[in-house]
Amino acid sequence: MVERLPPLNALRAFEVAARHLSFRRAAEELSVTPTAISHQIRTLEEHLGVSLFRRLTRALELTPEGMAMLPKLREGMDCFTAAVAAVRECAPDPRLVVLAPPSLALRWLLPRLQRFTSMYPDVELHLSGSAAMIDRGDAAPQRLPDVEAALSNAPEVWIRNGHGRYPGCRVDLVLETDYTAVCSPQLLRGKLPLRKPADMRYQTLIHDDTIQDLQERPNWAEWLKVAGVKGVDTTAGPHFTDSGLAIAAALGGFGVALLSRPLVAAEIAAGQLIAPFDISLGRRFAYYIVTPEETAERPVVAAFRNWLINESGMSRKAEPESGAGPA
Repeated sequence: MVERLPPLNALRAFEVAARHLSFRRAAEELSVTPTAISHQIRTLEEHLGVSLFRRLTRALELTPEGMAMLPKLREGMDCFTAAVAAVRECAPDPRLVVLAPPSLALRWLLPRLQRFTSMYPDVELHLSGSAAMIDRGDAAPQRLPDVEAALSNAPEVWIRNGHGRYPGCRVDLVLETDYTAVCSPQLLRGKLPLRKPADMRYQTLIHDDTIQDLQERPNWAEWLKVAGVKGVDTTAGPHFTDSGLAIAAALGGFGVALLSRPLVAAEIAAGQLIAPFDISLGRRFAYYIVTPEETAERPVVAAFRNWLINESGMSRKAEPESGAGPA
């Protein structure tokens, strides 16, 4: 008779909780709630008919049964991960899921994807724009799919706009971000032309609020201070929670927008937008390609990562300079 094994979720929850001796820290690592960890542990204990932890007032201790189980379980998890990796090395990789911030996916990545698909015609690429790919300050980052999700036949690649610290993952820089003021060329003409930074007082300020962390979000107050301009209401003007909307407003001549240079490089090169002043704001946040360590060297993942890094290098070389407008 074959013994029925406990649920894999419960075994994984026990291994992480036993390693940390904390349901809270286990929950952070697995991106679930402490209640969910407690429920999984309870399910495992009921399945085995023993207690695995002593739940003290401010701590956890393993019971003798828990201590006896942990080493073999860790060994089994390691073997399980190795088995999955071995199969993947032999199996073809027809599918790849790529998640990226919406504006980067639409404005920077999508126009370049034909080059990747022409190089790798057999890859079934699934691209999704997700606001979850934008970090929120120094909060603990979400973990990428773990052992169970690794059983999927479609590895995931994340392109994140953030601080670059993602435990358990391979992280490679794609694009550094700096922010510059851009506008339609029509604002350089008219009754109140935009010719010097002080002329900003006569323009509508467009705010890009895509990044939720206020410390990392560029703002007009900072830009105008660097430009040496005073007496401007830096809170006035429309706010957009998506960079694409702010870019569309700038293209329509609605005002001057403070935008990430990589997102508007094509419009500047085409003359649809002008960066009239050589004044930029740098930020800690950048764009990174992030992959779980256990899938980072799968052929399809490595091919996409290498292609993306190469594209970003070509993009930086071709990027137009600021100061395209009159002095």
